[in-house]
Amino acid sequence: MKTARFFKKEENDKIRCHLCPHNCKIDIDKRGICRVRKNTGNELVSENYGKVCSIRFDPIEKKPLYHYFPGKIILSVGSIGCNLRCKFCQNFEISQSTVDDYPFISEYTPQEIVKIALKEANNFGISYTYNEPIVWYEFMYDIAKLAQTEKLKNVMVTNGFINREPLEELCRFMDAFSVDLKAFTDRFYKQLTSSSLEPVLETLKYLKSQHKHIEITNLVIPEENDDEDVFLEMVKWIASEIGINTVLHLSRYYPTYKLNRPSTPLSTLLKFLDIAQQHLNYVFIGNMRTEKGQNTYCRKCGELVIGRHGYSTIRERLDEQGNCVNCGNNIIPRGSI
Repeated sequence: MKTARFFKKEENDKIRCHLCPHNCKIDIDKRGICRVRKNTGNELVSENYGKVCSIRFDPIEKKPLYHYFPGKIILSVGSIGCNLRCKFCQNFEISQSTVDDYPFISEYTPQEIVKIALKEANNFGISYTYNEPIVWYEFMYDIAKLAQTEKLKNVMVTNGFINREPLEELCRFMDAFSVDLKAFTDRFYKQLTSSSLEPVLETLKYLKSQHKHIEITNLVIPEENDDEDVFLEMVKWIASEIGINTVLHLSRYYPTYKLNRPSTPLSTLLKFLDIAQQHLNYVFIGNMRTEKGQNTYCRKCGELVIGRHGYSTIRERLDEQGNCVNCGNNIIPRGSI
């Protein structure tokens, strides 16, 4: 455990946490909605500091990030807890648990994590993933700060539900973000995740203002967020606020945890792919194998520049600066290849 940041003491030994927009008011010996930040009576503590449930090298494409160091691997680390209560969570065993309840936890220091990352020659950084890294803030922050001194990149896979002050501090050390934009209605966020949409949109806009690499994932769930008009509104928002070169991943939903709707039809994903490609240059289908929506094509000349088969990536017609060999159009942002 470690003393948490971003909290204030209130009357009757209550503590107000200001890490995320829930701003939980926590009674003594109780935890916030994330299940890992606890009021001990004197302070708020991060119970999952140094507690790792999973650590391994992954293809960067698994985050998913397709236009950030394509074909490279990254050290992925995750812990316990989440500040959302998604009824469709695919990692609910760790996200909806406490450190007391989950038996498969190992302990690491920030120095040990960075040392592991530096051992693998093809590894370019550290990804904070699996559970929601926002609720692992203090440990993630300490790792990222140390990793930056070793010239490792820091990547955050997140729901984006975080307050501005902690986000601003974190952005000093983070290089890229894979953000889940789960839907484009507040109804969805309230009913299926116990949160709200607007803070996520504000996070995305702030990351854009800080020139961070951003890719967005939208899990398409039948009868929940598959309305074509709302989806089009979301795509237009991404194009105007974040940019037409923002990578959008359309991910297939499978029944899990507390939601038993049928899996997303391929026809829906293909329809959404066509809609999104009218406004965004790079849109992909994930969580299933398809003929369409896997490869990166140059939007200027149509050349295949990156081919993908599952998580296997082949740079077909892409030079060392991230440009299309055929026409010179920049595909991968400079400094991200």
